[in-house]
Amino acid sequence: MTANAADASVAGTPTSYLDSSSRADKLSGGVRIIPITTAHGTFKVWTKRVGNNPRVRLLLLHGGPGATHEYFEACDSYLPAAGVEYYYYDQLGSYYSDQPDIPQLWDIERFVDEVEQVRVALGLDAGNFFLLGHSWGGILAIEYALRHQRRLKGLIISNMMASIPAYNDYAERVLMPTIDAVALAQIKRLEAAQDYANPRYMQLLMQHHYVYHVLRMPIGEWPDPVDRAFKHLNPKVYIPMQGPSELGASGKLMHWDRSADLQHITVPTMTIGAGHDTMDPRYMQSMARSLPHGRYLDCPEGSHMAMYDDQQRYFDGLIRFLANIARGAR
Repeated sequence: MTANAADASVAGTPTSYLDSSSRADKLSGGVRIIPITTAHGTFKVWTKRVGNNPRVRLLLLHGGPGATHEYFEACDSYLPAAGVEYYYYDQLGSYYSDQPDIPQLWDIERFVDEVEQVRVALGLDAGNFFLLGHSWGGILAIEYALRHQRRLKGLIISNMMASIPAYNDYAERVLMPTIDAVALAQIKRLEAAQDYANPRYMQLLMQHHYVYHVLRMPIGEWPDPVDRAFKHLNPKVYIPMQGPSELGASGKLMHWDRSADLQHITVPTMTIGAGHDTMDPRYMQSMARSLPHGRYLDCPEGSHMAMYDDQQRYFDGLIRFLANIARGAR
């Protein structure tokens, strides 16, 4: 089934989708700045609504941690035509939101609480609330579902394994052996010295890893939304939680593992894997089997950012899932 075939069961009329006359965010073109209460003070996060559909509302959780919503902008080419109401959102610490320099804020439980505060402020509920988490956002989506799934209508875990130890094992066994040995040794030396700001470090990663497993496009040809998201990455959030790169994880998340808890997520859930991903696609498929109402979307030509390098398949599958669940499928 193509995205066009799925449209009719998702979309209202084009007129209603484009009519924001009754929305409180009309003046700002859908942008809302939402206050977030934490144990360390109140801060503001940035959100932006696109479209109107009271039956299908999709909140997007970006990766990083500390990246931005910007790389999700490919959604603009697909989701409006399908009638999906969707929300861009920069998590606390990310470029469009407040960026307090308080290390204690970079904690999974606090991020989960933040997502719940965003949900309440946006008025999303179990009758319409779909949550898509990509990469780190997938960790956040899993954790949110385990605590608040009664608020969800559907869940999408995109390009994120449910176990960081399993991810690191895949990186060690499968991905690192494909990297030029001299380049890998240089990468390891720079990491050992914590010389992450050295331009040579990212140059090596881009040339020998990122263009094969993060986004399969030549250096210099990455789409502008992706370039902006990387440019705006906040290392004060990213490095303490993820570690210095996408070649495995070594920060606070290193021991995170929810593989045994997937059985407790009972809302309809789709996992998305890709043939060239930093995440093991066979593991992503096994996650779907572990979920009571799971299904798997395979993007064989894609990598970690399959919404770009296997784009049509990615968005066709996403829209089909939203349509099916909106119709009441489990």
